[in-house]
Amino acid sequence: MRSTRQFSITLTPELAEMVHRLVESGQYATDSEVIRDGLRLIGARDRAVEAWLKDEVVPAYEKLKADPSRAIPEEDFDAQMEARRAARRRSVA
Repeated sequence: MRSTRQFSITLTPELAEMVHRLVESGQYATDSEVIRDGLRLIGARDRAVEAWLKDEVVPAYEKLKADPSRAIPEEDFDAQMEARRAARRRSVA
């Protein structure tokens, strides 16, 4: 029994060129290796998002639901986010 399945895919010219460049550079031996690695990365990203939701977002929501007084007023939240964005801009510059 085969341990792989063959698919036919269609890529935009930009994505096809990216695959070609990666193979030509020697980073990957075949087009299939590029696609497989991309799919593995998508899987890893999805697992990371799921873990973040389960480990951080759900517990934070549950705490807020249990004690609504923990909520930050919208104006304060907006000000905090703007301060963070400004700090990031300063650190990059």
